[in-house]
Amino acid sequence: MSKQGLDKNSIIGLVLIGVILLIFSYVTQPSAEEIEAKKQQQLAKDKAKTEQIEKTQNAVISETNSAALTSTDSTQTDSLNVASNDSLKNLESFAVFGPFAKASEGEKEHFVIENDKMKITIANKGGRIASVELKEFVTYQNTPLILFNEDSSRFNIELTIPGITGGNSIRQINTEDLFFETDEKDFAVKGDETKTFTLKLFGNSTNEYLAYHYTIHGNSYLIDFDVESVGLKNVLSQHSNLFLNWSMFTPNLEKTIASQQHASTIYYKYNKGEVDYINEMKYEKENLVASIDWVMFRQQYFNATLIAKNQPFDKTDATIETIEIKEGKTPNYVEGMATNLTLPLVGEEKEKIELQFYFGPNKYDILTEYGIGLEETMNYGWGIFGWVNAILIRPVFNLLNSTGMHVGLIILLLTFIIKLVLFPITWKTYLSSAKMRVLKPQIDALKEKIGSDKMKLQQATMSLYRQTGVNPLAGCIPMLIQMPILFALFRFFPATFDLRQKSFLWAEDLSTYDSIYDLPFSIPFYGDHVSLFTLLMAISMIFYTKANSQMTAGTGMDGMMAQQMKIMMYLMPVMMLFFFNSYSAGLSYYYLIANVITIAQQWIIKEYIVDEQKVLAKLEMNKAKPLKKSGFAAKLEQKMKEAQALQAQNKGKKK
Repeated sequence: MSKQGLDKNSIIGLVLIGVILLIFSYVTQPSAEEIEAKKQQQLAKDKAKTEQIEKTQNAVISETNSAALTSTDSTQTDSLNVASNDSLKNLESFAVFGPFAKASEGEKEHFVIENDKMKITIANKGGRIASVELKEFVTYQNTPLILFNEDSSRFNIELTIPGITGGNSIRQINTEDLFFETDEKDFAVKGDETKTFTLKLFGNSTNEYLAYHYTIHGNSYLIDFDVESVGLKNVLSQHSNLFLNWSMFTPNLEKTIASQQHASTIYYKYNKGEVDYINEMKYEKENLVASIDWVMFRQQYFNATLIAKNQPFDKTDATIETIEIKEGKTPNYVEGMATNLTLPLVGEEKEKIELQFYFGPNKYDILTEYGIGLEETMNYGWGIFGWVNAILIRPVFNLLNSTGMHVGLIILLLTFIIKLVLFPITWKTYLSSAKMRVLKPQIDALKEKIGSDKMKLQQATMSLYRQTGVNPLAGCIPMLIQMPILFALFRFFPATFDLRQKSFLWAEDLSTYDSIYDLPFSIPFYGDHVSLFTLLMAISMIFYTKANSQMTAGTGMDGMMAQQMKIMMYLMPVMMLFFFNSYSAGLSYYYLIANVITIAQQWIIKEYIVDEQKVLAKLEMNKAKPLKKSGFAAKLEQKMKEAQALQAQNKGKKK
C-alpha cells in the first residue's frame, strides 16, 4: 500500500509541475512584434559583420569585390577556410601574403658575420645584407667606412603567386616585407676559413621555403650568395621568375661630393660581350638589351657588385638607373643607383641560383684577380690614352709602389722616368727650333730682297728650308707624340686608389685638392679655396712658356704669331689655375715637377748639347749637296708655282 501511495503522489506531482510550466510558458511568451524585432536585430548584426569582412578584403586585394573567396587550388582553399575563421587581422595577412602569411609578423633582428676585410650585418626582415663595413679603410672624416646602410638601400625579391580569385590571376609579394628564420649566430672567419650563414622564408610548411645562403671567406672581398627554392613549385605561379630589386643611395665617403659624383655610376657586362655603363655626367634609366654577367654600383674608390656565377641575369624587364640627389637635400649621400634583374626559374621542386657579391676597393690588381672583367671599370682613358696607361704608366707606378716608398716620392720618380723617356723628343724639338733660329738672318735677307710679295717670300723660304734640310713641322711632331702621355696621366691620377688619403708635404690627401686657404666665398669656375700645388704649377707654366717663347724667338715667326704666343704665355697658366684648383693634388704635383724638369732639360740642351754655330755650319754643308726632291715636295713646289703664276695673271688683268 505504501508503494502504491508513493507512486500515486509522484504522478500527481509531475502533473502539477507540467501544468505550472505550461502556464509559465504561456504567460512569458513574447508577442509577434517582439519576435520580429529580435529577428531584425540579429540580421543587422550578421550584415554588419559581413560588410566588415568585405571592407577589409577590398582594402588589401584589388582583385575581388566580393566577400566570397574562391580558389581552384585545394591547399589554398583549405587555408582560406582556416583564415575565414580566424581574426580579421589574420584574414588580411593571408589576403596580402598568401602562403607566406605567417612570415609577415615577427621581430626585427640583426646578425653580424665578418672576415679579415669586412663586417657584414644581415637583417632577418627580408633576409638581406643591411650594411657592409670595410674594416681596412676609413672615410675622409676618419669614421668607419660603411659602403651602404640599411636605411638608404634596398634588396628585394618579388615572388609571384596565384591570385586569390583563382583562374589566371596572380599577385606579387616582396621578401623585404617578410621575416626569414635562422638558427645561426654571429661569427667571424679568418685566413682560409669559410662559413655559411643561412636564412629561410617558410611557406605553408617547413618543406616549402626560400633560402638565402651567405658564404663568407676569411680573406676575400667576395661573398657567395645562393638563392634556393625548395618545395615552392606549387606555391609560386607557373612559369614565374624571381624579380630582384637592388638599389642604394651611396654615402659620402670622400672630401667632396662633386668629385664623387663625377666618378660614380653603374657599370655592367653583357654576357659574352663588352662592359658598358651610364655616363657619369648623366642621370637616366636604361633597359638592358641582352643578358648580363654582373652589375656594379661604382663609387669613386669603392664599389658593390652583384655577380651571376653560372647563369647570367635574364634581360626580361631588366633595367638600370642612376638617380640624382638634389643639392642640399641629403648632404650625406652622393648618388642613387638601382637595378631590376630577372632570375629565371626552371620550375623544379628544388632549385638553386648561384650569385656573388663583391664589396671592396676599385683597385686594378684586386679586380683583375677575379677574371670576369671588373677591372674594365677602371677609367684610365679611352683608346690610345688607355693603352699608354696600361703599357707604360701603370706598370712603372706599380713597380715603384711595390718598393714601399711614399707615394709622393713615387710620383717624383715616375715624373723623372717619363721625362727621361721623352728626352729625345724634347731634344728634337729644341734642335728644330735651333735650325729655324740660325736661318733667321737669311730669311730676313729674303724679305728685303723680295719685298711685300708674300707668295714669292713663302716660296723662297720653303726653298731655303729644302736646301738646308730643315723641316718647319719638325717641332710640332714631337709635341703631338707627347700629347697621349699627358692626357693619359690626366686620367691616371684621379683613378689611382693608391693616392687616396696619402699625405705629402702640405697636402693631406693627394687624391683630392690641397687647400692652404679657404675663401669666405666661392669664385665661379675656381672654387672656395686656394690649392698651393695648382698655384705652383701655374707659376711653373709661366716660366715654361717663357722658355719656349725664347726658344722659338728668331725662328721666322711673324709679328702676329709672336703676339699670339705672348698671349698664350699668360692665358694658359690662368686657365690651368682655374681648371686644376679642385682636381687631385697628385696631378698638379706631377705637372709642377714635369714643367721644372722640362725647363732644366731645355737649359742643359742649350748650354751643353746643341751648338748653334755647328748647326749653322751643317746646314750650309747641306746646301752644297745635290738636292733630292721627294714626290710630295715636287708636288708642293708645282702647286706654289701655279699659284704664283695665277697671282701674276690676276695682277696683269687689273693693270
